[in-house]
Amino acid sequence: MAFDSLADRLQEAFKKLRGKGKLTENDIKEAMREVRLALLEADVNFKVVKTFVKNVSEKATGSEVLESLTPGQQVVKIVNEELTALMGGSEAKLSFDSSITAFMLVGLQGAGKTTMAGKLALHLRKRNRKPLLVAADIYRPAAIKQLQIVGKQIDIPVFAMGDKVSPVDIAKASMEYARKEGCDVVLIDTAGRLHIDETLMDELKGIKTAVRPMETLLVVDAMTGQDAVNVAQSFDDALNLTGVILTKLDGDTRGGAALSIREVTGKPIKFSGVGEKMSDLEVFHPERMASRILGMGDVLTLIEQAQSSIDEKEARELGSKMMSKEFNYEDYLKAFEQMQKLGPLNKIMEMLPGMNSKEMKGVNLEDGEKEMLKTKSIIHSMTQKERRNPKLLEHASRKKRIAKGAGVTIQDVNKVIKGFDNMKKMMKQMGGMQKGGKKGLFGKLPF
Repeated sequence: MAFDSLADRLQEAFKKLRGKGKLTENDIKEAMREVRLALLEADVNFKVVKTFVKNVSEKATGSEVLESLTPGQQVVKIVNEELTALMGGSEAKLSFDSSITAFMLVGLQGAGKTTMAGKLALHLRKRNRKPLLVAADIYRPAAIKQLQIVGKQIDIPVFAMGDKVSPVDIAKASMEYARKEGCDVVLIDTAGRLHIDETLMDELKGIKTAVRPMETLLVVDAMTGQDAVNVAQSFDDALNLTGVILTKLDGDTRGGAALSIREVTGKPIKFSGVGEKMSDLEVFHPERMASRILGMGDVLTLIEQAQSSIDEKEARELGSKMMSKEFNYEDYLKAFEQMQKLGPLNKIMEMLPGMNSKEMKGVNLEDGEKEMLKTKSIIHSMTQKERRNPKLLEHASRKKRIAKGAGVTIQDVNKVIKGFDNMKKMMKQMGGMQKGGKKGLFGKLPF
């Protein structure tokens, strides 16, 4: 996660406050000093840090907090609210036209505009839109080809006229083409430069005048930190941006851009790229991001991911199977596959409350991923008859053959069998609880 270092520092500072039954103004002052240092280290704009610390300090030193029975929690609540406000307060939704909507993606070369155009197109198609990708970058070698490859990968049409036609003419023609083909959203992938110059801005202004886009979205690399804010300011001065998309928010970045852009430019962050897959795009929710930074998790995003990644009918059938005596290794394999659809374990963990703490980061999640792959390999080495009838695995000769086929030890096979038996027992107990009218958390799980 982009905010790992910041999250660790803030959580450590508030841990000290939570341990105290009563807070003094000095306690607040010391905690705010830690917060200031943490934000500056995260490459947050120094003016933004100054305002943020001032706002939190004023609210935290009020009698409501100092005389509270849980003063530490009250301070964390204030910080959470201020972080949320700093990043925009609430989700900034895209605006759409009544007929064909044009979105213009702008930014410096290397920010990831072309890939982001594909991610955004896929996101919109999932929401019943008919997007068209437009190759308006005629300068970067193979830029048009790259967009065509992206379009083919996600099965979304790409409009291109080669590199001899002006970007303004390409943008104009794409609107007419979209009308003929029944597309309702046009995503224009514009050219970038290694730095901001007059030629680039004049061209972008020409495209904007020609197609009048509903959204002019700046794609900016979160890894550039404070520079990202300066880039956003320059593009906004020239083009009057409607929003920002941050890429590489899952990388080793300090997060300063996400915490500064809205406050400095007044423009909302609308999306964040959180991985290399075309589906790795998240709507930017300030309140959820603030919760993640403070170690409170982001269960809502996890639920949304589960709903979009997992087949509801299949999940229901699997849930019923798991509660019955018919549960077998084929169902066990499906359960693992359903879990993997949610993404890497580390991403799932940081969305669960308390799991983004410093202590939890010491857990080697890669081992968990490897164990999951090993388990799947062992189940795949079983015959169909063995997968459907778990009792057959009581024979040592079968275990030996499975271990050899999966390239593991007999002890590994025994471990999988034990895990399967334990899960079966646990699900049987839960089935009993649900019959008794005690629906718990596991009654809502998607597998």
